[in-house]
Formats: sequence, C-alpha cells, structure tokens
Amino acid sequence: MKSFVSAAVAVTVCGSIAFADGHVDRTGWPESFTVGTASQGGTYFAYGSGWANLVAEELGLTGGGEVTGGPMQNMALVHTGEAQFGMTTMGPAAESLQGTNPIAPGLQMTNACAMFPMYQTPFSVTALSSSGITSIADIPDGARIGFGPAGSTSDTYFPRMMEELGVNFERRNGGWSDLGGQLQDGLLDVIAFAAGVPVPAVSQLEVQTDVNIIEFTEDEQAQILAAFPVADFSIASDTYTTLEADARSVSMWNFAIANCDLPASFVKAAVEVVMSDNERMVNIHRAARSTLPENWDKNGVLMWHPGAAEWFTENAGADIPADMIFGG
Repeated sequence: MKSFVSAAVAVTVCGSIAFADGHVDRTGWPESFTVGTASQGGTYFAYGSGWANLVAEELGLTGGGEVTGGPMQNMALVHTGEAQFGMTTMGPAAESLQGTNPIAPGLQMTNACAMFPMYQTPFSVTALSSSGITSIADIPDGARIGFGPAGSTSDTYFPRMMEELGVNFERRNGGWSDLGGQLQDGLLDVIAFAAGVPVPAVSQLEVQTDVNIIEFTEDEQAQILAAFPVADFSIASDTYTTLEADARSVSMWNFAIANCDLPASFVKAAVEVVMSDNERMVNIHRAARSTLPENWDKNGVLMWHPGAAEWFTENAGADIPADMIFGG
C-alpha cells in the first residue's frame, strides 16, 4: 500500500477565506493531505485530484490526488491512515467492512468513514465500431475484455455481471487510458467500464476513432439488478457524442471517505469546501452534478465521520442516527 505514486501536483496556497485565516479551530489539523483516487484516464483520478486541489487551496494546506488501485485500495489506505482521504464505491466499502477486501483479507476496515456523496458509477461497455459489437449478445466467445485496474469496482463486479449474462471472456486489467489504447490497437475486443460519466478514456477514444457504447437490454438490466447491489441508471445522450439516445445501465453510489481519527473541524471544513459550491465541482468533472447535499442519504454502509455528520446535519437537514456516526 505504501507504493502508490503521487500523480498530482500538490498545491500550497495562503487561503483567504475563514478556514485559512484562523476563524476555525485548526487544532490537530495535518499540514498536508492526500486523496486516494484511481488510475489516470478514469473519472476517480480527474474528480479526486480536482477536489483535493480545491480543498488544499481553500484551506491553505498542501494536498493533492494520488494514483491508486481504486476503491478497494482506497479503503485500505484511508483505514490505515496512509491517505487522509479517498474515494470508494458502496460495494467495495461493504466488502471492506466485512473483512473481504482482497488487499487485506480478514481485516475489517472500520476506520474509514463517510465524508460526502460523490456520484453514481454507471457500468457501461465500449467497443470499436469496426468490431461489429453492438450488444452484450454480440460479444464473441473468449473475447478479450478490459475490466480496469485489478481490485477496482469495475474489476470486482463487472466480470461477475458478464458471467451472469452468459458472456465467456478472457480477463484483462490495466489503467483506463492504457486499456483504451489497447482497444484502439486491436489488443482488446471490449472495455467494461465502471466509472463516473463521461469517462475520460471514452471521450478520448471518441475523438480518435468510431466507438459503440453498448447499453443493457431491459431483460439484462433486470437480471443484473436482481443479482447485484446496484440501481437502475440511464447514461444521458449528451454524455458522449456517440450516443443518440439515453443508454440503459446500472450504477453504484460513490462516497468520499476520511480516516475516522482526523479532527472533526478539519473534515467539516473540507466538506464545506466541496459541498458549498456545486458549480466549482461540476467544472472539475460533470459527474459532480450529483455531488449535492441532499444525496447524503445514499450512504447506508459506512459510519459517518463526526465532522461530516455535523456539516450535513446543519446544512442539509440530515437526520443521521447516532449509531451511524463514528464514536457516537
């Protein structure tokens, strides 16, 4: 876990707002922080590096995003305190709490707390138009499918979904940008993405070649909804230039997480920066259109960090039970 590599330039700015000029008790605040994201080319990296830099700038600290293996590794890094903040999906979060995270089997990662709602992660499939693959049923027997970084939400759940739908495949892993290049070079037949939309790697592919963004049929969607902890979702037609209509999908909610031992005032201040101005977040990534205070209730898995719970109670009318707040 200590081998994850810094991939965003940390920023240190003398903040000018109340957080930085001493109006808030900064006792115990770290001088710097990191946000565990995922691989470059994916939504987690773009979104996470963006809010890390925003919080660093507003709070007058050194901070930035870090390349990681995604939600499973982020749970481990935040639990141990190697990263102060991170991002995870509800499925991997539940597995980590149960002690079934493959990074540290048997370790219940209960020291990673909910911080704020991010967005839903749709599961989507992309192939080159030249492949002739326009549906899940078209995926050939033994197809080479890229499922993202090992241990990521996509790699954890999408292979199971494909098996559920009767697809026989050869499993490949890698960062989203790398897999996009492999698809374009003919080394992969399909990429199965689980990432906030628009996925940067897909947007890049659209610029360079013709692609098919493949939706689930109604029956396929119903089958997946019955078998996995996901919700129904539609990828809006304006998400990609390739789409002519909304695409049927399924999704999981993502939440930012904080080490539960961080000072409440620090986490509350960071949440305030992210949640108080949605327009700034949407400018970082369009997936942040769902980064709204009212979505606090999409967390039914993680204990809330006391500082985050305080912010949502005061500003979003959240009714968070005491037994869902860490230390409560």
